[in-house]
Order: sequence, then C-alpha cells, then structure tokens
Amino acid sequence: MRQEALRCTNVFRLANPAMIQISALPAFTDNYIWLLQDHRSQCCAVVDPGDAAPVQAWLAEHPEWRLRDILITHHHHDHVGGVETLKQATGATVYGPASENIPGRDVALKDNDRVSVLGWEFEVYAVPGHTLGHIAYYHHGLLFCGDTLFAAGCGRLFEGTPQQMHDSLSRLAALPEDTLVYCTHEYTLSNLRFAVAVEPDNRHIAERFEKVSQLREAGGMSLPSTLALEKLTNPFLRTGVTSVKEKIDERNGPDIRAPSEVFAALRAWKDKF
Repeated sequence: MRQEALRCTNVFRLANPAMIQISALPAFTDNYIWLLQDHRSQCCAVVDPGDAAPVQAWLAEHPEWRLRDILITHHHHDHVGGVETLKQATGATVYGPASENIPGRDVALKDNDRVSVLGWEFEVYAVPGHTLGHIAYYHHGLLFCGDTLFAAGCGRLFEGTPQQMHDSLSRLAALPEDTLVYCTHEYTLSNLRFAVAVEPDNRHIAERFEKVSQLREAGGMSLPSTLALEKLTNPFLRTGVTSVKEKIDERNGPDIRAPSEVFAALRAWKDKF
C-alpha cells in the first residue's frame, strides 16, 4: 500500500469557522499520525508522532506550513518516538499525560483539563487501561483516543485492569453518537473478524466486515469511525447486550454477570484469538 495514496485520499475537511482539515500520515506498518491543519493561520498539529519521518516529509512538501503543537495520548514508543526530533526542528509545543514519561513534554495534562489547539478547545479525558496514564482529547464531534478505543475493538491491557478499561470505554461511549473516532492503528479488519465470532448473527457487523474488506483490498483506510457505528459493531462497547453475554456464557459458563466481567472475558478471548 502506497503511503502517498493514503495521504491524498483520506482527508476530512470539517465545516467550521477555523477551517481545520484532518488527514492521516501513515507510519510503521499500521500506525496513523493524525495531522490537523488550520487554514487561517497556516499552522498545524500532529497527534502521536511515533516516527518523525512522515511528518518531516509532509512539512518539506508544504514549506508554507508550521508545526505548532504535538498532542500525545500515552507513552508507548510508537506514539512518542518522533517527538523530540520534531520539537527540536520546529519548536512545537508538546502536550501529554502528566503521569507518564513523555519526551519533550511542555504541558502536562490530567483528567478534565482543557487545552487550546489551533483555535479549538479540547477536553482531556483520563482513560486508563492500555496504560495507566493514557488520555484522550475531545472536541465536539472529534475524539483522538490513541490506543484506548479502536474501530471495532480496544487496546490491550498492558498496565491497567479490565475494570479501568471498561470504565474508560464507557466514558467515551457516552459522548455524542456522531463523534468521529480517530484512533491510531489500522486494526479494523482483524477486530471485525473477532466481532463476527462474538456475534455471528449481527448484520451490522457482517455489513461492516464486508465493506472494510473491500476498502482494505483497494488500499483504502478504515478510519475515522463514529461512536454510533462502534455501538453497533464493537463487542467491547456491547458488553451489556444479550447476544454478547450469551456468547461469553457459552465459552466461560453463566457465572459472569456484570458488564465489566463480560468485558474482561472478551478481552482475554481476543488476546488469544
């Protein structure tokens, strides 16, 4: 898959006074670095630049643009590896979770903080689970959630507990259903294979699996998603749904009751799927 194709064909221009444009810069094998461009100021921001090279290449191709802000969701190398190089080259301000070791961080963020980026005010949500200090950035209609919520899935529990991740996902799921979900990995197809196993009779999952299969075969990207779509097709947001509970009962026995316990069983199953 050619990176240039992804850069050029997956651009989302939002109807707002600031004329913010959001596009994806592919990195590594399946990461996306989200690029936000403010067409009034010719300033831009990036989210989770694990590799500096794709951002540097874009800036070299667009010398009229200045990188002003870098937003970080958590400390894993594939999200922070390019931060110091980009900060040194551009002087960009680095925002990141207060409780994690973020290279070059200028502004330490905690739950319910607010930060202004390119004229937009983002709310900061603590979403522990994948890592203990993981945060997400929310502006009405937009969610940059790192490795907490994926399209049709969620992140592995490297540091947090199932209860923490379930609570974090529930918090994100409570946002407006038209919210666009900008996660940072192209895992959608593999996640949907698991979703089909959990709910084989869910037509929404079957339709999404077919659509994403065709999209990926053609070299397209599956993001962003919406919370409405996730609630229909993401098993980790459907732990209270009867069909999901019945599948876990079938595999683990009927002793699992609470949605957080269903989530824990789903995550353990997915880890070995």
